Amino acid sequence: MAEFKALTSGVEINGETTYSIVDGMGVFRICALEILAKYGITKPKKGFWYSQQAWLDSFKEISAMLGPTTLFAIGKKIPANAIFPPSIDNIDKALQAIDVAYHMNHRLTGVVMFNPGTGKMLEGIGHYQYNKIGDNKVKMFCDNPYPCEFDRGIIEAMAQKFKSETSSSAVTVHDDSCPCRRKGGDSCTYHVTW
Repeated sequence: MAEFKALTSGVEINGETTYSIVDGMGVFRICALEILAKYGITKPKKGFWYSQQAWLDSFKEISAMLGPTTLFAIGKKIPANAIFPPSIDNIDKALQAIDVAYHMNHRLTGVVMFNPGTGKMLEGIGHYQYNKIGDNKVKMFCDNPYPCEFDRGIIEAMAQKFKSETSSSAVTVHDDSCPCRRKGGDSCTYHVTW
């Protein structure tokens, strides 16, 4: 699956998450708002829903204009803006929660794609898969339409926020031996260590 192309038509993303582009672009906030407006997302607001494809089109333009560093910065703002499940109190729960949060912030035909009451998750947007591979190491497999560096930013922000008190840092590295969406692959793989 290619970057910047919605997997299912009619998917929407909430305003809380959409605002991450504005928040992540810092001093370029006005530019972010102009790009979003160009694709029909005028002044993203909490509680409103916007076309996922329009948001992806905005990402594509930002990527072309400002590159991967900006996409990474936007991704790092997702945990501060998007809706996440409660009761996250450690790095493992945080990284596992990314997929649930991803689905909680998207909806299809008016239905939010994760129902916390039933635990039911709708398909159609890909996933963030968590795999523990060591005491302080996790592999994350991402098969969604978002940019590679954006995903790395989300993962790193969650890992940093919830790393153990005995860890000085958490680092997220793209596995270059695996396929990469930026290079036409269907997924990206990241290793998180702390």
